[in-house]
Order: sequence, then C-alpha cells, then structure tokens
Amino acid sequence: MVAARQLDTTIYPESDHMGEGELQQLIDESLRPELARFLASLHRVAHVGSNTFVYYRQFDSSKRIAPDIYVLPNVAQTSIARSWKLWELPAPPSFALEVVSLDVDKDYVEAPDIHGRIGTKELVVFDPECGSDRERVLWQVFRPTRGGTFRLVERTDADRVRCRELGAFLRVVGAGATLRVRVATGPRGDSLFPTEAETERAEKERERAEKERERAEKERERAARLALEAELEGLRGELSRLRAGRARPGR
Repeated sequence: MVAARQLDTTIYPESDHMGEGELQQLIDESLRPELARFLASLHRVAHVGSNTFVYYRQFDSSKRIAPDIYVLPNVAQTSIARSWKLWELPAPPSFALEVVSLDVDKDYVEAPDIHGRIGTKELVVFDPECGSDRERVLWQVFRPTRGGTFRLVERTDADRVRCRELGAFLRVVGAGATLRVRVATGPRGDSLFPTEAETERAEKERERAEKERERAEKERERAARLALEAELEGLRGELSRLRAGRARPGR
C-alpha cells in the first residue's frame, strides 16, 4: 500500500521586506537579463532569476536563501514563481552570484555554507566595495570537490573570473556608481556579450550601413550608366561624322 503524501500546510513567505543597496540592485538588474540572453544563445534550458527565495527544507520556512542571481537548470525562463522549493525543482542551482552588501558576513560566510549544503554547482561572491577592507577581495569562486566538499577555489582582485558552469567569464566594467558586472566570452574573457540595447544599436548600425552600401552601389551604377551613355553618344557622333565624310562629293 502506497503511503499518503504528507500535506504541507507550511506558509512560505515570498519576501522578508529587507532592502538592498542601490549599487547591488543595479548590478543585479543589469546582469540578470544579459545572463538569460547569453544562456539562451547557447540553447540551454535554464531559468535566470534574481532575489527570489529558494526554500531548501520542506516544512521549515526559515531554511531559505535569496541569491542575488541564480540559474536553475532545466527550468524554462518563462516559468514564473513567487518562490522556489528545492524539493520541487529538477536540480539545485547550477550557478549563483552573491553581491556583497552591508551584511558582509552573510555573503562571505553564510552564503557559501548554505549554497554548499543545497548543492549549488558554482557560487561566485562579488564584493564591489572590497577596497574598504584588506581582508576583503573582489571575487571569490566556490565549487564542490570530488569528495563533495564545497570549497573556495579562487580568490582574486582581477577584473574577471571564469565561471565553469556558465561557460563564460564575469567581468567588472565601469567604476563607482557606474560599476557593473558583465558576461564576457573568449579564451580570456576579452569579449563582452552584448546587452539587448547594444544588440539593438548594432542592428540599427548594420541596417544603416547596409542602406548606405545600397545607396553607394546605386550611385556607382548610375555614374557608370551615365558614363556609358556619354561614351555611346560620343561614338554615335563619331559615326555620324564618318558617314557624313564619306557622303561628300569628290570623295
């Protein structure tokens, strides 16, 4: 006899109403759609979200985390959820990014511990204000070892880090209030993956260049046609003169 599934009457809140720093929010808002477009360009089925609760223990609403950016493999980008429940997902997050805010310990200590316990494949901790403390660093990358231990595998102040699970780099651009995190490709992450706005500008520029090319081609064709007509007109005149000369008396 199959045991009846336990009824889950737990209330899983959608938000804790805790605010985040404006810079952190701007980084999240710019990176999420760019990362979603990048994964879509690779034809990977994945949901890229931001600041949504992920509950990782059923019947216990206190066991949750809200990554600044997360990637859920095999979940369509069009899927919308007010919160995610790990036991209902096909797999844990394949990637997560935590942007360090005022609560430094949350991102430096608590986040790696939780991501390790829930099975996140790769965690990147980005600290845009690391210059304020020698012990802080711009990037930290965590991955599970073969033995299953989630550990720090890279710690650097370089402007970029390679993200194995994304198949790309994350790279810092700008400074101060304009600082952002971008997806970068290539062997060393030298090429920034274009944002939607950049793609639209490039397409408009391509269309403008194509129209200019077509206009120039038509102008060349017109000039060639006029030159040919002038040459033909000259030949006709020369032929008329020759005919007139042959027709003169005494010749």
